[in-house]
Amino acid sequence: QVQLVESGGGLVQTGGSLRLACAASGRTVDSYDMGWFRQAPGKGREFVTAIYWRRNNTYYADSVKGRFTISRDGAKKMANLQMNDLKPEDTAVYYCGAGPFGLNFWGQGTQVTVSS
Repeated sequence: QVQLVESGGGLVQTGGSLRLACAASGRTVDSYDMGWFRQAPGKGREFVTAIYWRRNNTYYADSVKGRFTISRDGAKKMANLQMNDLKPEDTAVYYCGAGPFGLNFWGQGTQVTVSS
C-alpha cells in the first residue's frame, strides 16, 4: 500500500513562489516514479511534471517549463515542486502521483491559488 500526502499549497500573488512537498509511505517507494498533476476548476487533470526513476529523466509540461522544478529525495521518500513566477492560470488543486511504472497512486491534493 502506498500513501501520498501533499503539503505546501496556499494563496500567493502573481509572480510569487510556493514549494509543494509530497511525502510517500511504503516499502519500495524510494525507487518509484513520482510527479505532479493539477486540476483547475471546471477542467480535467493536467500533467505538470514527473521524474521517471528507471529512465533517469524528468519531464515538464510546456506551460510550466522554466518556472517549476521537481526534485526527489529518495532517502526521505519525498518529491518536491518548487513553483516560481506563479500566474493566475496556475490556480488548481495539485496532486502528487507515484508508482513503479508511471503514476498509479495519488494523494488527496493541495490547493494552490494565485491572485492577480
